Amino acid sequence: MKIEKNSQGGTTTIRFIGHFQAEHLGELKKQLEDDGPRLVLDLTEVTLVDVEVVRFLGAREAEGVKIVHCPRYIREWMARERTS
Repeated sequence: MKIEKNSQGGTTTIRFIGHFQAEHLGELKKQLEDDGPRLVLDLTEVTLVDVEVVRFLGAREAEGVKIVHCPRYIREWMARERTS
C-alpha cells in the first residue's frame, strides 16, 4: 500500500495505490486528522480491499468525504454494507 497526498486550493486529495486493508487504516486515520474538511479519497489505483476498509470508506463518505475513481466492486460492496 502506498499513499500519496496532494493539497491544492483548500482541498486535500489522498490517493491510494495497491492493496488497501484494515492494517492500513491507522495510517489513513492519521492522514484524515491532519486535513481540513475538504477531503477527497482517490481510489484509482486500489486493487484489493477488505471488509473493514469498505466499512471505513462508507462511513467517511456518509460524513461528507468525497470518494472518486472508486472501482465498481468497491462501490457495490459499500452499498451492500450500508443496507445490512
